[in-house]
Amino acid sequence: MSEEVIAKSEDTLFGHPKGLYVLFLTEMWERFSYYGMRAILVIYMMATFTNENGPGLGWTEKESLQLYGWYVMLVYVISIPGGILADKLLGQKKTVMLGASILVLGHGTLAIEETWAFFTGLGLIILGVGCLKPNISTMVGGLYKQGDIRRDKGFSIFYIGINLGSLLATTFIGLVVAKWGWHAGFGMAGIAMLLGLIVYIGGQKYLTEVGNKPKKEEGNNDASLVGLYRELFRSPLQLGIVLVMLALSIYAGFTFDGIDHWGYGALFIFISLVTGLMMMIYKTLESTISKDRFLVLLLSFLIVIVFWGAFEQAGGLMSIYTEVKTDRILFGYEIPTPMFQGLNAGFILLLAVWVANIWAKRKLKGKEASALFKMAVGTIIMGMGFVFMIFAVRDYDTYGKSSMIWLILAYLFHTIGELSSSPVSLSFITKLAPVKYASLMMGVYFAATGLGGKVAGILGEKSSEFGEYAIFSGITIFTVIFGILVITLLKPLKRLTHGAEDEGEIDDEFHEAEGFEIIDQLD
Repeated sequence: MSEEVIAKSEDTLFGHPKGLYVLFLTEMWERFSYYGMRAILVIYMMATFTNENGPGLGWTEKESLQLYGWYVMLVYVISIPGGILADKLLGQKKTVMLGASILVLGHGTLAIEETWAFFTGLGLIILGVGCLKPNISTMVGGLYKQGDIRRDKGFSIFYIGINLGSLLATTFIGLVVAKWGWHAGFGMAGIAMLLGLIVYIGGQKYLTEVGNKPKKEEGNNDASLVGLYRELFRSPLQLGIVLVMLALSIYAGFTFDGIDHWGYGALFIFISLVTGLMMMIYKTLESTISKDRFLVLLLSFLIVIVFWGAFEQAGGLMSIYTEVKTDRILFGYEIPTPMFQGLNAGFILLLAVWVANIWAKRKLKGKEASALFKMAVGTIIMGMGFVFMIFAVRDYDTYGKSSMIWLILAYLFHTIGELSSSPVSLSFITKLAPVKYASLMMGVYFAATGLGGKVAGILGEKSSEFGEYAIFSGITIFTVIFGILVITLLKPLKRLTHGAEDEGEIDDEFHEAEGFEIIDQLD
């Protein structure tokens, strides 16, 4: 069947619906605003009132990384209510519009040089990303009919928009901050998001068939979730576990040290409720196959937390290390710190096809290339990137400055690890999740990503107590051992999936590799 026949609309560009490019540009500018702000967030909080880029907040490293961890976590956790808002009330299209509008307000508020504006702006950005992020990806999928062979290429093009936005942001916002100060950088992020909103509004005529308000008869998931919690009260063992966890969560809210003790209490309450939900979903599954797959799915969330708990050091501890302890002079010019975070996006654009082809060829040769194996190997490769940060610390201890080559190599390994792990994790979830809970499990995936961000913040905070050498070494050792443990358990884990990912896996590999060839055309 030809692509023209299976297309939802004849209004195409380069063989894809024009709506794809509207979403591509919207996401590109949204990621520009997000990663641009993220690149300067921690170093702004640590900047003193006499900083050359203008007055910062003057916080300690521990305080800055503490807030960074909460921020990254909440950005992803709020995706759960953002998805529910779209599914039950507004539809994806209007929810993305709402999110983009809130983001413009949030970044614009950050441009105001007041403390209240800083916290208000962060809060608005958390809400805005929560509305936009989970729903715009769903709209991309909605542009194609089930079985449309262009779908994988469409997501690959969309993925390029994410990384192009990140690369542009980390390249230019550092220059803007160096020239005009912190709040000009925050303001530039707001302008980028405004451009994204304008593109999205102007492209509505190409999105008429996707993301519309759900029909009443489709909104039955709320009842099922309420039903699960009702069933919890009829299950003494599960209810007892949740009540004990809730009691400990409330206790943590009263007793934890630090000004964010209530935050930890709320976090543990959230985890307790999600745990109860997961137990009840497992209990309601009727077949052994479904229950086995669900257990493997929960394990994959643990891999996600470990991976992002290490990877998100890029915006926290590694950003501070770049700013304070790295020799950033190149040909007499000092490279702004945010530019180094752009290495990840740049390496993705350069290496995506290569990494995808390696996995595809490995699968063709009959070698192990399952999703769990890729996630484990990706975690190990990413963790090995911190070996170069260990070398950087040794450089600093010896010479008083460390070479930027160590940062470049660290980001290179982190990117290869991400390309091995991240693209398959979402697909893996869709293959293992029970059909009637697929959307909920995708929300839990985003929450796991957010928890990884919080772990990253906690690890960064500990650097002031244990030192960077201990933190980077600990991350390396733990991620490598964890990845090896997953590989060791691979055979029994694959048996528990009951062949869920076998069908079409080779095709998925080639679609991914083929889809990234659009990069060459863009160049």
